[in-house]
Amino acid sequence: MPSSLPAIAWGAMLPMLMVTGTGLLILILDPFIPPERRDRLALLSLLGIAAAAGAVVARWGQPEIAFRGMLAADAFAQFFNLLFLLVAGLTVLISMPYVRRVGMDHGEYYTLLLFSTLGMMIMAGSLDLMTIFLGLETLSISLYILAGFLREQLKSNESALKYLLLGAFASGFVLYGIALTYGATGSINLKRVAEVVAAGKVTSPTLLIIGMGLLIIGFGFKVASVPFHMWTPDVYEGAPTSVTAFMIAGTKAAAFAAFLRILMTALPVLQPDWSRILWVLAVLTMTVGNVVAIAQSNIKRMLAYSSIAHAGYILVALVAAGKLGSGSVLFYLVAYTFMNLGAFAVVIALARQDGERVTIDDYAGLGLKYPFLGAAMALFMFSLAGIPPTGGFMGKFYIFSAAIQAKYIGLAVIGVLNSVVSVYYYLRVTVVMYMGQGEAEPAAGRLSPALTLAVLIAIAGTLQLGLFPSRLLEVALRSVGALLG
Repeated sequence: MPSSLPAIAWGAMLPMLMVTGTGLLILILDPFIPPERRDRLALLSLLGIAAAAGAVVARWGQPEIAFRGMLAADAFAQFFNLLFLLVAGLTVLISMPYVRRVGMDHGEYYTLLLFSTLGMMIMAGSLDLMTIFLGLETLSISLYILAGFLREQLKSNESALKYLLLGAFASGFVLYGIALTYGATGSINLKRVAEVVAAGKVTSPTLLIIGMGLLIIGFGFKVASVPFHMWTPDVYEGAPTSVTAFMIAGTKAAAFAAFLRILMTALPVLQPDWSRILWVLAVLTMTVGNVVAIAQSNIKRMLAYSSIAHAGYILVALVAAGKLGSGSVLFYLVAYTFMNLGAFAVVIALARQDGERVTIDDYAGLGLKYPFLGAAMALFMFSLAGIPPTGGFMGKFYIFSAAIQAKYIGLAVIGVLNSVVSVYYYLRVTVVMYMGQGEAEPAAGRLSPALTLAVLIAIAGTLQLGLFPSRLLEVALRSVGALLG
């Protein structure tokens, strides 16, 4: 009797296959590329990323379910795939001058970036808890290595070890949550779990609630929410700056994509339960992130605590749920990508000839000495603080509007107050750059074309989302429509 294999949805898999193939090709070509021509590997990475983005755009509006309901190429996954590819592309651009300067210009660096991106794409498109976990581990294992890529620096080694140990611990919570969810519902498929819960056929409601709690803990670690945030400042400070930029934007977006899909697809019936938990996490995360950021003198640690606070704002939108709440998560993550990667691009561009500027005081006077970079950094700080007309302002506006619409007025007020507090430490950077007196030093070399392009893209994105936000919000709302049914 002839055997028939199930048809493979190559169209749904094409962007992931392109990213994977590019990463493997770089590994093969790396030994044959002379050290002085390693930029070609970065250009190959950009070519693969652009091809994958083209494949996503070509299939936009053509949803497809693959692998017997385990993977979706719907509007939600396509939106996040484009976001992940944007993060990867900007990271490659800011990495090109950085990796050469710090001596880590190796082909496997770009391969690991691409494999991390692959893990993000799997997480966003998964309709199965185990597939989400596989994407999470693909992302995490690559990042553990990237965090320690500066092998001769003790802080980088410490960063990788802390991230590995605590990341493995968090993965354990996710696995236990999956196991308990399966025990309570008899399935790990998100839609099947939702059907069982909605029909009241759960074998043990207590088991399901505990499983949900463990999943929240595991993903709370990945998005750096309080009290699961303690790894963040140490890992971000010790990791290579380009890797920190990638982690601060990409990891958070991937974790929220999976988190949103689990909550909205598998557990919408339990919204009264998980919204109360997320309400507390949102308040703690916003408040702790902003208050502790005020005391930071190290620019990377300040941005690390800033990222914790921003995770709190996004949790506010998750609490609000609904179409506007979910759509504002997508909008905010795009704005967050532009302003954070732009800020880190400026940090890399303003590095001294003998190393990076570590403290905020090291930036004294640089706004006048480097007008373009100073103005760019000021714009990104304004956007992070939520000052109009920037993407950060519109992102917060949509999030707090969603909270008010969902009757979480107290939560919205707390969010606004926290945003006001954050203005202090963001504007501090700008004040130091333009009003501080820096030490005399030789002028830096010419800004590399790749870094200039990255900063210009981040500036354009930040201003575009601030001045003309409606188009992206409309796309975001249509994308979450696939999630909410």
